[in-house]
Amino acid sequence: MAIRVLKADGSTEAFVGSKLQLSLERAGASELVAQEIIGKIEKQLYNGITTGQIYHQAFVLLQELRRSSAAKYSLKRAILDFGPSGFPFEAYLAELFRAEGYTATIDKIVTGGCVEHEVDVVLTRERIKIFVEAKFHNNPGYKTDLKTVLYVQARIDDIQKNMKMTPVRGLVVTNTKFTSKAIQYATCQGLELLGWDYPETHNLHDRIDMAKLYPITALTTLTKKEKTFLLGQKKVLCGQIIKDTNLLNTAGVRGKRVDVVLEEVGALCIPGKDI
Repeated sequence: MAIRVLKADGSTEAFVGSKLQLSLERAGASELVAQEIIGKIEKQLYNGITTGQIYHQAFVLLQELRRSSAAKYSLKRAILDFGPSGFPFEAYLAELFRAEGYTATIDKIVTGGCVEHEVDVVLTRERIKIFVEAKFHNNPGYKTDLKTVLYVQARIDDIQKNMKMTPVRGLVVTNTKFTSKAIQYATCQGLELLGWDYPETHNLHDRIDMAKLYPITALTTLTKKEKTFLLGQKKVLCGQIIKDTNLLNTAGVRGKRVDVVLEEVGALCIPGKDI
């Protein structure tokens, strides 16, 4: 009988080793290493084990073998670790879209036909403007719902009234998932959605991997306190440490630990380099 795994949203599903293997391989583990990790995890499975527990076990095993792969595998958790305020997520999204060729500004007041709107991120490329609502959740089981896409669509409609000559698009981005009704309504209205694994391809996870913009919170060699300090300094990308290594000193990283952190930063953020 298949082992039932408890998901973050409270539902259960059968454990499927191939899904875990795909996740590990996307993080850079070889097929052989991924299978070795899965074999060890399968010996510890029991009905009701959570996806979080499986993730933690896989992460620990992967970290023993390849630190940079472990950091990539922990990417979803790293985004969740941005903290209670939505600012780091908004700043991170702005950096991601800049890497894709957009001009991006955050926390912008935009005048609509009826009222002013505070928009999380405004993207511009050529003549098109995209107004982004960033929905950050600390809980991986929390889904962005119909209510959110309803008010975002109303906001876009009002902004369009005041920008008649400029093509306007709306986009809702979340680090978790959308409810089925939110997807249904957004599809009907032409409102774009971007979630961790939505749409099936070119989703948030795919785009982060493609841009190789890994957050500071993905680094396994920094403490939680050090990561929180750097986020407070509005530093959200591990690549920013490469540009200014003094950031580590201001965060309290000293001595040999500086070299250890920089090794991981290089492996994670510089294409073609690994530990």
